[in-house]
Amino acid sequence: MIYLWLGFGIFILVMLALDLGVFHRKAHQTSVKEALVWSGIWITLAMAFNLGIYFFLGSQKAVEFLTGYLIEKSLGVDNIFVFLLIFSYFKVPSKYQHKVLFWGVLGALAMRALFIAAGLSLIERFHWLIYLFGAFLVFTGIRLATRKDTGINPERNPVVKFFRRMIPVTETYQQDHFFIRRAGRYFATPLFVVLLVVETTDLVFAIDSIPAIMAITLDPFIVYTSNAFAILGLRAMYFGLAGLLGLFYYLRHGLATILIFVGAKMLVTDLYEIPVGIALGVVAAILASSIIASVKKPPKHEKGRKSA
Repeated sequence: MIYLWLGFGIFILVMLALDLGVFHRKAHQTSVKEALVWSGIWITLAMAFNLGIYFFLGSQKAVEFLTGYLIEKSLGVDNIFVFLLIFSYFKVPSKYQHKVLFWGVLGALAMRALFIAAGLSLIERFHWLIYLFGAFLVFTGIRLATRKDTGINPERNPVVKFFRRMIPVTETYQQDHFFIRRAGRYFATPLFVVLLVVETTDLVFAIDSIPAIMAITLDPFIVYTSNAFAILGLRAMYFGLAGLLGLFYYLRHGLATILIFVGAKMLVTDLYEIPVGIALGVVAAILASSIIASVKKPPKHEKGRKSA
């Protein structure tokens, strides 16, 4: 198993190095076409990896990976919506957004590794925690379905407040730099403040998403790799879908239903263990139904036109 971890780690490092050092060496605005191509690449790589799991670890592990990947990928849509609000709030130029998301993803990979290790260790020692995680997911799903979009205020973020007290921040963006040096002093730029907000926001998302994948499997390799592939494809998905999120009216309700389902799966795990294949089918059906319903629902302004 150590060779699988090592191989996956090398693969991640190579892909990230190619991404930032070759394909995005110069800051530029990511086009929708470029984003969709990269989304296709990441999805293809994830499916190829899933095929490798099938041959080396068996069909059960392959289904677990696919289910976990689908859950994390769908939950990533909510991340995209929040990233869009963050970038809009700070008025981040489009050509600098990729760099923020790149380092945000790198931090997310590290933080989620720690979350997964801690979560699996706790569940192994205190089995009753699985019920707590399950109840938390059900509560989160209900909250997601009923919440209203009230916007965000990153300036209230305690991490940002503390950082601004400790380190001076420039008034304007300094190209794509996170830090600059003036008169012998180092200054952070607003771009680094944006990165802090993105990282702390992902920390909150991890609290939801990690228990969700643990409802499917407790294999640390499957949990982390499915999570990692979903996160790695998040940047491309952001640039490809950010402008279309308003069209998927029922998608948030679908995500809420998925969270409630996997939470319920955790709660009944000692009474009845829902097969992973069935869980995969349920998650896929919920996601597909919410997207189809969103496409069929006419935009609000068109409804107004018809009634007029």
